[in-house]
Amino acid sequence: MLQEKRAIEAHQILDLLKEQEIFEYMGNLNADEDEYSEIPLLELEQKFWKRYTQLMNEVGNNQVDYPNISSEKLLSIHNFIDSEEVAKIVSELDENAHNQKLTSDMLGSLKYELQEHKQQNTVVLYPLLLEDRLELILVSANSDPIHRTVLVTKEEFSQAILELRVRLMNRNKAQSLSRGNNNQSDQRAMEAGAKLYDWLIKPIEPHLKINNTKTIVYAPDGQLRYLPLAALYDGEKWLVEKFKINNITTASLMDLTPKTEINPLILAGALTEGIYNFQVGKKNFDFEGLPFAGVEVEKLATMFPQTNKLLGNAFTKKAMESQMDNYNIVHFATHAAFVNGHPEESFILFGDGTRASLRDVKDWDLKSVELVVLSACQTGVGKQLGNGVEILGFGYQIQEAGALATLATLWQVDDQGTHEFMNDFYAALKNGATKSEAVQKAQISMINSQFNHPYYWAPFILIGNGF
Repeated sequence: MLQEKRAIEAHQILDLLKEQEIFEYMGNLNADEDEYSEIPLLELEQKFWKRYTQLMNEVGNNQVDYPNISSEKLLSIHNFIDSEEVAKIVSELDENAHNQKLTSDMLGSLKYELQEHKQQNTVVLYPLLLEDRLELILVSANSDPIHRTVLVTKEEFSQAILELRVRLMNRNKAQSLSRGNNNQSDQRAMEAGAKLYDWLIKPIEPHLKINNTKTIVYAPDGQLRYLPLAALYDGEKWLVEKFKINNITTASLMDLTPKTEINPLILAGALTEGIYNFQVGKKNFDFEGLPFAGVEVEKLATMFPQTNKLLGNAFTKKAMESQMDNYNIVHFATHAAFVNGHPEESFILFGDGTRASLRDVKDWDLKSVELVVLSACQTGVGKQLGNGVEILGFGYQIQEAGALATLATLWQVDDQGTHEFMNDFYAALKNGATKSEAVQKAQISMINSQFNHPYYWAPFILIGNGF
């Protein structure tokens, strides 16, 4: 579709592929037939299909007749396919495609959502990494979709993602800079962020300016899910210093309805102490309690006195699950893991050593919940990138359980750094910021502090409705 410049239809196919990917990964999910529809045929395609169907009906009403089709009838079908009528249809379709005049139910709905909710300064960015190039689709409220092709191989791009992650996750470098307390920056992290900025953002930069863009809704595919968009660098600023960033799993789950100001009513659990050693699948995990997790939750209770605190041994799977739907924010100050493998290998760890797997989440009642916060997650990425479905799966599953959004991290961050981020994030929410605004404010606050290295602030990603 992209090779034929049919960007809008490609946009819809991307979403269908992502949904299929989740179904295959989760294994036990069944698509609701009422919620999915085929890609609509264009008017010219409908004309061709009607005539073709008529011819086939003339040939025979059941498959038994087909082996005995006469050469005369076969010739009539071939003549139709080779006819000037069909050639004209194909020519018109090709011309319309190149002129970007196609329509799509999903695109119309997405564009309408942006317009209806006055999100004129919001764009939706769909990147697709192919073997020999990167395709970018940009959707906005005020103009036709923009399609740009970047000539970079999948191997080059994957290596750039790995290089950026290695430099962002350099804990020793980050700690040495923060101890210096001189607001130094990591030049190597900036260089890695600049390379990816040139591929992902620079080609669409003029359109971001034309739309006076304030928010980028990011719909990453495959390995791009391991990339923290906030840490791309334009040579002067990190991307999060210019835009609010809101990840989505698929457009079909995208709800752009702005929410009324959140009056946080929080259920917060913290893994404060203990040593936890266990094996999930073929992977061994060794975790310790998070001293600042307790401080994090106590601070929340100071800011929001109605917070229900579950600390240490009181922070159990049963206690959290039984109370979740009575709150609009559910906060997990604990270890969680996105494991590239089977869904049951991704988990959230509780204070009594029990775990909730990704499949367990489907049974949670989160219909009253606006935000689920996982403040100490990690994504296990080795020398070879996976397809990121474990990250998409977690966000998707929590939304399917009813929550509007999830705040998670792409790697395990410093305990104190996470505490600082959460202080700033919840302070912004208390002052009336939207979820995506609160993430941006917290990240910028850290950039201007001793925790300015992206190791501390870049892994935080918001998945779902951040408006």
